[in-house]
Amino acid sequence: MAHTERTGTSSLPAMQELFSLEGKVAVITGGTGVLGGAIVHGLVDAGAKVAILGRSMAKVDAMVASLASNGHDAFGVQADVLNREALKSARDLVMEHYGHIDILVNMAGGNIPGATLAATQSFFDMDEKALRDVVDLNFLGTLLPSQVFGGAMATSTTGSASIVNVSSMAAPRAMTRVVGYGAAKSAVDNFTRWAAVELGRRYEGRIRVNAIAPGFFIGEQNRALLLNEDGSLTERGQLVIDHTPAGRFGEPAELVSTVIWLCSPGARFINGVVVPIDGGFSAFSGV
Repeated sequence: MAHTERTGTSSLPAMQELFSLEGKVAVITGGTGVLGGAIVHGLVDAGAKVAILGRSMAKVDAMVASLASNGHDAFGVQADVLNREALKSARDLVMEHYGHIDILVNMAGGNIPGATLAATQSFFDMDEKALRDVVDLNFLGTLLPSQVFGGAMATSTTGSASIVNVSSMAAPRAMTRVVGYGAAKSAVDNFTRWAAVELGRRYEGRIRVNAIAPGFFIGEQNRALLLNEDGSLTERGQLVIDHTPAGRFGEPAELVSTVIWLCSPGARFINGVVVPIDGGFSAFSGV
């Protein structure tokens, strides 16, 4: 039976504070992409100060300028998520600028064409380098920032910290063609649970690690796979819609509330979960 008594310091904050990120500093990798950009705007709207990491400083600077013009506190840093030294330098800059780090959202990732099985291609002939690259980008591109920025969270005195990783429906459900990406996101799922246990136990619950698992959202990487040039569905796009009870693709803004929840006081007892945001795709057997 759930224990419902609310006494002393164990009681939850007032309702309006449950999903507030006021005073929090959030680092987001891959924040200049379609989905990452939606998350950035959601974090600042919830009150967080945001440090945006990206490989293209021009894109990062443009996003920071746009946020600043709307009164938001944002900071841009150039870094490659696969370069530990660059990540350390980025962490030091963020710490110098803001003084602490409370949130890390690992949005950097994605598929690589060479790691996707073409219709006329045999699995036995797939390019090894492309497979390694997609695993590195998604798995190591999540693990390395978690090590570097998580270390700063571990020494913070501002209270609880949250890491949010990004999985995919390609992890729990086998999908044709995306062999490398599916394997990489499966590794992210496992790492999320492992890190939740390790960091939760070692730091007495002060660092939580969770993930979101988006279903099908249209981005630059998958647009041609799901949509024809005239905007109509490809054969694969139609299969996706047929297996999504919501009957449509997701909108980037529909990821925001779950990420904010996972980072907020309202989720302070949520640790080690992978939350599907998929319109019911993961619930449907196809029958």
